[in-house]
Amino acid sequence: MVLDESPSERISRYSQLLSGQLQRLRQELYPPEAHKNLRAFSSVDVARLIGVSESTIRQLDLDGEGPTPTRLPNGRRSYTLEQINDIRRVLAERRRPEEVINVFPQRREGEKLQVIACANFKGGSAKTTTSTHLAHYLALRGYRVLAIDLDPQASLSAMFGIQPEFDVEPNCTLFGALRYDEERRNLSEVIRPTYIDGLDLVPANLELAEFEHIVPTAIATGASTGENIFFRRIKNVLAEVEDAYDIVVLDCPPQLGFLTLGALFASTGLLITLHPQMLDLASCNQFLGMSSDLMAVIENNGGEMNLDWMRFLITRHNPNDSPQTRVVGLLRALFGEDVMTAPALESTAVANAGLEKKSLYELEPGAIGRETLKRALESMDSVNGEIEQLLWSSWGRGE
Repeated sequence: MVLDESPSERISRYSQLLSGQLQRLRQELYPPEAHKNLRAFSSVDVARLIGVSESTIRQLDLDGEGPTPTRLPNGRRSYTLEQINDIRRVLAERRRPEEVINVFPQRREGEKLQVIACANFKGGSAKTTTSTHLAHYLALRGYRVLAIDLDPQASLSAMFGIQPEFDVEPNCTLFGALRYDEERRNLSEVIRPTYIDGLDLVPANLELAEFEHIVPTAIATGASTGENIFFRRIKNVLAEVEDAYDIVVLDCPPQLGFLTLGALFASTGLLITLHPQMLDLASCNQFLGMSSDLMAVIENNGGEMNLDWMRFLITRHNPNDSPQTRVVGLLRALFGEDVMTAPALESTAVANAGLEKKSLYELEPGAIGRETLKRALESMDSVNGEIEQLLWSSWGRGE
């Protein structure tokens, strides 16, 4: 401890020490440029991602159609995600119109932008883990995805290899597009591409918290009225980039502030993450009660909310834990089909991947135990596949 150091100076010193260490750790994890890269995929992976046979992928290469894969020393083919998306386009040209969406699922004319808010009061309910894996899954499936970090703590941004205090300049978060003064920017100006083809990000840092402070002033001065009222801000700025994306994933902060309210109003789908413990259940009850009251205020002020679906997602579930199983049974009895069929199972694979700021989809085969990774991926795919089906239903596909 430094003598004659005030509490604020002490906390500031600790912040600087920790920031420097985090920066060094990141450079060790991703040398030499300190940037993340997505792993390559085998022809088996490609076939699974697109939903065709492996022989189809091999034949495209033999016929000289589509991208040329990298040949590994063992003779096997290796593809980047960009190449996989090129293959999707080639296959789509060969399909009948009604079959195209099976290999190239991007939204068609007349299908609205899907906006999924991942929300809950409770820290530790796996909102960021869920948002990260959902965004990665959808990008790997071939959709054009925009992930937006709404939490000033910037955990989602960190999962993309971004350290907020070093890598995010002032006015480069969603706050830059939401603010009410002359420094407001078009949303496209704060979007940055990621290392995953088809997946873009609006990062966060502490400046996002400023939105909670400026809204009361905007209300008092009359700036937050009509189409500019605070709860319409996120929906309105998303309209600026609507044509560029199929799906937006919003990782909400663990509180019901103005940012979360704006996210709820902008959403077409609401995903409430819930760890099956009694304390989390009580917190979720508070979240639902307050959300209901605040949504009613929005509706009474002319804000029509149009959710296509709302689901509770059981996260970090241990099916061998009897108390957890009872909580899950209670939720299914109370909320029926609004509880997702597939839970996100608790797994050391998710925890180990998180230590490297990676999703399961980024892990190289063999990075952890094969069976452990397989079980974790099957669970995550089941969750995300169920959400994808909700998106297709919202688009009217398969009816």
